[in-house]
Amino acid sequence: MQDPFLAPHHDGSPLYVPDQSPRVGDTLAVRVRVPARWGAPGRVFVRSTRDGEGHYDEARLLPGESGDDGAWSCWEAQVTAVNPTLRYRFLFEVPGADGPVLRWLNATGTARRDTPDRDDFRIDCRPAPAPWARDAVIYQVFPDRYARSSAAVPLDALPDWAVGCSWDEPVEPHGELTPRQVYGGDLDGITERLDHIRDLGATVLYLTPFFPARSNHRYDASTFDEVDPLLGGDAALVRLVDAAHARGIAVLGDLTVNHTGDAHDWFRKASADPTCEEAGFYYFSEDGTEYASWFGVPSLPKLDWSSPELRRRLVDGPESVVARWLLPPFNLDGWRIDVANMTGRHGSVDLNREVAALIRGTMDAVRPGLMLLAESTGDATDDLSGRTWDGGMTYSNLTRPLWQWLTRGYRETAGINFFGTPSAGVPRIDGDDLVATHTALASGFSWRVRSQNMTALNTHDTARAATVMVEGGAAVGLALTFLLPGLPTVFAVDEFGLGGVNGEDARTPMPWDGAGARPADRREFLADLAELRRASPALRDGAVRWLAAAPDVVVFVREHEEECFVVAAARADFGGVRVASDLLPGPWNAARPVDLGPAGATAEETAGALVISGRGPGVQVWRLPGVRTSDRT
Repeated sequence: MQDPFLAPHHDGSPLYVPDQSPRVGDTLAVRVRVPARWGAPGRVFVRSTRDGEGHYDEARLLPGESGDDGAWSCWEAQVTAVNPTLRYRFLFEVPGADGPVLRWLNATGTARRDTPDRDDFRIDCRPAPAPWARDAVIYQVFPDRYARSSAAVPLDALPDWAVGCSWDEPVEPHGELTPRQVYGGDLDGITERLDHIRDLGATVLYLTPFFPARSNHRYDASTFDEVDPLLGGDAALVRLVDAAHARGIAVLGDLTVNHTGDAHDWFRKASADPTCEEAGFYYFSEDGTEYASWFGVPSLPKLDWSSPELRRRLVDGPESVVARWLLPPFNLDGWRIDVANMTGRHGSVDLNREVAALIRGTMDAVRPGLMLLAESTGDATDDLSGRTWDGGMTYSNLTRPLWQWLTRGYRETAGINFFGTPSAGVPRIDGDDLVATHTALASGFSWRVRSQNMTALNTHDTARAATVMVEGGAAVGLALTFLLPGLPTVFAVDEFGLGGVNGEDARTPMPWDGAGARPADRREFLADLAELRRASPALRDGAVRWLAAAPDVVVFVREHEEECFVVAAARADFGGVRVASDLLPGPWNAARPVDLGPAGATAEETAGALVISGRGPGVQVWRLPGVRTSDRT
């Protein structure tokens, strides 16, 4: 049986497409690598779409690829980006008994038959992200639960909706009290702890909403005009951003443009006067007694983006909410847009792309080079296509399959909220399904988007990995968020290994007061991962290719012209996993292990293969010289 990982390879990364920020009309070098054992193509073409019609460019064989040992060949075609999105796939003519046999390669893999355009690789013609955004390591903070400053509002002086809780009081995961528990964390408390965030290697601080609201999560904003006084007000945000910038940390805000809270001044005006301008901001019934809301939650009335005035106030132009917080004195470095996949969509109405384009246009006009990320928790490939979003907070292509591969088991995770599915627990999958799921659900992204997606082990909207995963599994998962393409995203408390059965329970106050409240201490581990990624072009932007998958272990390589990394990640002890020698990025005698703590695996060369064995859960990384795909030496 042929090795399932023996196949031509292309993923849109700089190894294969050196120009990552083309303009319409540019001609790009597009490459593909072919293992000799797969076959020797007589001819190779790139089939692209020009104004909706297929077009073929013939590739030429490049000399001297990858160690000059003949294990791989590299082909390059010159392809013109005729439209704003270049879609393409590869066609190989392979010798056969009755003439050439045609083989295809698209973003989902190889095929012996014609394939649909929807599965093509894609490149969006747009400027490259700013270096700070492209290489970001994100640290997420839920402000109420991070740290209290000496200036924090006393717990006996909270508004009527809030219930004050001491820092060590348990979070209620369900019930009427859950959104009302306030622990009193504030923005000055975060400022005082910025050195902790910097020392973990984070370069972007992502804050969940800071606007006034009637809940601890603040996604039910009552105004967008000020910072919640409970968090310290406008001046506290200015102090936080200034202090973060002084440490080389960018700050990302969290804005909801799908809905407001029912206490928002716009909604109150609309409810009181159906003839007022604000009444057009929402979906009211004809008699004004009912209105659309997010998932039917009455406190979260849904915005109607057909209103020009709503667009002007919230997202369009330098006077909008989007622009105001990006400009002095606040100087946020971008936005994560809450439920971006639902924004502008209501029944037969779909204004989603229009709203996204307005947000991007405003940001580019007032301060170019900022970060714009979309929450899109399912299959986000359609929502994140085009030229608006840099990337997304999306769970389907990595977080969910990681949970399933590393789960304690369906019965042992009974009661865990598995991303809103009806499942009563987290069902277990093996390594081959992890690879297949990740590949299928990442294939629709351009490399630009794939490398800018937030790769999170868990967030404020999910259970904690420590509750879901086998002992030691969370550390494996964290490592993979740094070692696979994307922007590693650490949710505060990940470094201390606390659990949580759902998103609300995951918002545990930060355990600053001693090791007794910390099941684990992963600060050094996270800092090492962040430094490894910071120093490595292969981990920031290298191609990714899977080498092996067994039930308990997966093996992949990140490839770049400067260096490569082979990674073996395991959920349990394993032995005898074979990787064909000609699939490796170069001679194994040049490999050097990377120290990320106790060694997780050993690798021994045998005739024609590398055999990897090891203990798990664990991760082992080896560094190798870079690969060469061009005439350059």
